[in-house]
Amino acid sequence: MAEQTTFHAISRFNHWIIAVAIIGLLCVGLSFEYMDKETRGWFRNIHKAAGVLVLIYAFWRVGWRMVQGFPETVAAGPAWQATASKITHYLLLAAVIVMPLSGLLWSLYAGRAVDVFGLFTVPAFEKNEGISEVFATVHEIAGKATAAIVLLHIAAALKHHVVDKDATLVRMATGRTTRRDT
Repeated sequence: MAEQTTFHAISRFNHWIIAVAIIGLLCVGLSFEYMDKETRGWFRNIHKAAGVLVLIYAFWRVGWRMVQGFPETVAAGPAWQATASKITHYLLLAAVIVMPLSGLLWSLYAGRAVDVFGLFTVPAFEKNEGISEVFATVHEIAGKATAAIVLLHIAAALKHHVVDKDATLVRMATGRTTRRDT
């Protein structure tokens, strides 16, 4: 089997779809405390419904990544950067499951069903405030941690592109392993 040097088109599609979805959900979720009650309620319903769809897609995305593996880096750099990159990527993969799953379980254990844009409803569990609070805490802490990891990931991609001038970002955007502007 030949060494994988780039991301398959499906991997790139999965990356950008989940990136937009997670960043959007993080922005909305982190904004709740600044919204009035009526606005927050409307956005919370959208947030929950989208979160369920992201969770479904996330299982596909993580499964695909585990089967496909990661291509070799196109960047030369110290070993600590390669290690940090691997850890960051695995944390991001975990986050795309933990975030929507903890949010869903928070609602369900709070006794609230989740309507998914009228397509289907995830029925509530018997109300259990203790379990609901555990998932609320996980969701809130993981949300802030995920936001930090996403920002680190974006900063690293920009560093590769602007400072190192390697093909890391180009490869995820286009599949090419070389830059045309260098």
